[in-house]
Amino acid sequence: MTSLVQPARVFVDPFEGTRAAVEGRRWLWPLLILAFCVTASGIAYALRWDATAAVVGALPTEVGAPSVSESDIADQIQTASRKALVGGIAKGLMLMPLEVLLLACVLWVTAWLFSKPASFGQLMAAAAVAMLPIALYHLIFAVCAGFQHSLTDLRAERLVPSSLALLDGLTPKLQRVLRGVDFFNLWSVGLLGVGFSAATGMRLGRSLLLALVLYMMYAGIVFIRIPTLGGP
Repeated sequence: MTSLVQPARVFVDPFEGTRAAVEGRRWLWPLLILAFCVTASGIAYALRWDATAAVVGALPTEVGAPSVSESDIADQIQTASRKALVGGIAKGLMLMPLEVLLLACVLWVTAWLFSKPASFGQLMAAAAVAMLPIALYHLIFAVCAGFQHSLTDLRAERLVPSSLALLDGLTPKLQRVLRGVDFFNLWSVGLLGVGFSAATGMRLGRSLLLALVLYMMYAGIVFIRIPTLGGP
């Protein structure tokens, strides 16, 4: 029962709750909660997503391009919806546990570099607990999506406004940069710093700064560098 209550304690008392979870190596329940919330979010999105705009927008528009019948378009819309459903489930059940494991490996390497040894179980708990704000975001998204009649890609992005990228009048480049200034992500960074401090004994301020640097590196790759490779 204590293990089940532990994730809720992180939201009420993030410092002591995170430390207790890390010292007790309690990573299973936070990981299960994360997988459940992300899966629910993916399912809710897929069930409410209107794939028409995405499918029609991808149709060839060049002169002389072969025409596409309405039945083919309907089949493509149905296929896209099914792919979104499968992708949402796979993201929750497979991708998120892998991300937590990868984050724990990054923390282990970081602890080794700074000569702050810690058990992998504690670092795994720190990574899993740090993802609880992300789980909360997906839970809120799933509830909000469930009340929508339909969702477009743009509507889904703005359904739970949490980053500065949603401000009006921003250039595409500035939007990519400000996507990293996200409430839930920064909350997660704070918990990661607390968890890493509890696992390694590093000073809290230094640990928080280290977590922020790691996040900035991640945001620079995911929010800025990768989208830039696809075009301006």
